Amino acid sequence: MSNYKIHSIVALLLGFLFFQNPIAIALTLIGANLPDNDHKIKKDNVYRLIILGLLIFIALYILKLPYYLGILICLLGLIFYFSSHRGFTHSIFGILLISLILFFIIKLTFTLILKLNFLTSLSNIKLISISISIIFISLFSLNKKLIGPFIILFLLVLFFYHPIFNELIIFLSIFLGLLSHILVDLFSPAGVKVFSPLSDKIYHKKFAIILIILIILLFIGYYTHYLLIFINFLKYYLFIKFYNLFNNLSYFVTIHLF
Repeated sequence: MSNYKIHSIVALLLGFLFFQNPIAIALTLIGANLPDNDHKIKKDNVYRLIILGLLIFIALYILKLPYYLGILICLLGLIFYFSSHRGFTHSIFGILLISLILFFIIKLTFTLILKLNFLTSLSNIKLISISISIIFISLFSLNKKLIGPFIILFLLVLFFYHPIFNELIIFLSIFLGLLSHILVDLFSPAGVKVFSPLSDKIYHKKFAIILIILIILLFIGYYTHYLLIFINFLKYYLFIKFYNLFNNLSYFVTIHLF
């Protein structure tokens, strides 16, 4: 297992290079340390994540609040529980899925705090919700030596500086951190199953060049805004596809069952 210090340093460098934003840098750091929860020495961590997710689900379900938050936390824990070390959680498909889960955990935390209605300012709700999400996820991703200093420094920075962030920054910073973890592990002798579960082939340093090119393209796309244009197009395209699929299924059910 690569040293957590190396993963953290690479993540911080990428975070500062891309964003210069404490929210994004924190999420990049968390993403870079999260994949190693698939290691057997982190099983207790995974059990706690699954149990906590179940408790949150039950509590929110009873209170008629967004209980999907608990389901997503459980799902995140289950992914690490069933993944072999440097398997799915270290693959391209795995980090895409984990990025989406973490993104929606943050979104649902915002929705939950909004429904509790104890804050009047929308900007305060956004900042409080993402801060809670970051601190929560850090407890299950960062090394024990890092958690305390990370939380203190993070809260101090937010106290003096209120960063501007959006959905693209949140998702990209998480994905970039996870991607950096794969990049670092590709330089280790054990290598990484980059395309798990479709392939068990182990990749090493040569594949790292492809990831470096991908990171450069993400950097260019982010600063030229082409990445945002592409994501908006993709969201619109997928929306149309799912909308048409839903209409076709509804028509099929209406004709054949009624």
